[in-house]
Amino acid sequence: MTLNQQEYDSIINDNTKVISEDIEWEGSPNSPAREFRVDIASDEDHPIFIKGWYNPRSGKLSFAIIHRTAGARIYGLDLGAEHYNPDGKPVGEKHKNYWVPGSRDKWAYVPADITATWDNPVEVWGQFCAEANLRHSGIIRRPDTQGGILL
Repeated sequence: MTLNQQEYDSIINDNTKVISEDIEWEGSPNSPAREFRVDIASDEDHPIFIKGWYNPRSGKLSFAIIHRTAGARIYGLDLGAEHYNPDGKPVGEKHKNYWVPGSRDKWAYVPADITATWDNPVEVWGQFCAEANLRHSGIIRRPDTQGGILL
């Protein structure tokens, strides 16, 4: 299934999107990389979930809203990874990817609303949620201090 612009706009503009559970970062004890995946509920029952990735060794942090039926990321934030739009123009290491029918999530722009840096994933999470009309009523901790162990 492909996602059209009206469906994309409906998901992004839906301010009933919510994550009620606590977010737990997971990963291998042999790697500094951590990730999570949680479902996003909404009154419209969109088939979406969110994935987060954090790697303090490479200086990268990402949050991505994934559409199950389209099988693709439809909206996301990347910090620490250079991006080039399909026209070849560089966007930068801080960018938000968005869905464009026919191009999927290949286009990005520099977000003015993300002021926290990759090494502060909890603050970035709050800023991302605010801009993406996503309410998180649970807890998210720094991924490198989960379980009381500093990695």
